[in-house]
Amino acid sequence: MAGLAKGLAVIEAFGRSRATLTVSEAAQATGLTRATARRCLLTLTELGYLAHDGKHFRPTPRMARLGQSYARTDPLPRLAQPHLVSAREALGESVSLAVYDDGAAVFVARAETERVVSAGVRVGTRLAACGSATGRVLLAALPDAELDAYLADCRPQPRTPKSLVDVEEIRRQILGVREGGAAVTDEELELGMRSMATPVRDAEGEIRAALSVSAFTARVSLEDMYDQFLPVLQDHAERIGRML
Repeated sequence: MAGLAKGLAVIEAFGRSRATLTVSEAAQATGLTRATARRCLLTLTELGYLAHDGKHFRPTPRMARLGQSYARTDPLPRLAQPHLVSAREALGESVSLAVYDDGAAVFVARAETERVVSAGVRVGTRLAACGSATGRVLLAALPDAELDAYLADCRPQPRTPKSLVDVEEIRRQILGVREGGAAVTDEELELGMRSMATPVRDAEGEIRAALSVSAFTARVSLEDMYDQFLPVLQDHAERIGRML
């Protein structure tokens, strides 16, 4: 079981900022020794989860099976998918559903438009909760003490010149979700892109997920997002919530 835990740590070391890993990088990212990291990488390669070019290790399509296990067994993505498709048709933009996991917004369902909006978000993508509209909606669900603890350790990493890095301003954005029911990022994750997210609440009123939409700034203004997009998102978020 200790070996399994080490292997999972290596798998989790891969991400948006680490498409490939060397043995040294894997050891540094996981806190394992170089020898242990190397054994884990080679075992994952032998099992077909990684490819190796002699220096770098890269995830193969087989790795997607691990995330699909969640998507296939948790009812939330399956229940939500028809509503994501309906919202996409109404808005003409890609719509996503995310849940909170250990300081990150994890995307578990998505309805894409035919038009390519951004290559940055796919099912399984993890975004730092403090830096995304989706994440700020999910952070708004935390009890005050947990939110304070999260923000005390938060070290925002700017993705663009417009990314918020002031923790108190991020706090205000999160608390604003509790009052206004939505969060917006304006070119914080990617220049030329805006995103809006709203909570999905269950029958007890607890936030279980966040429903979001992204659009090019040239196509959709902030006013459009609040006037046209938010009512659609909230309607579909409510419909999803009734099933939880």
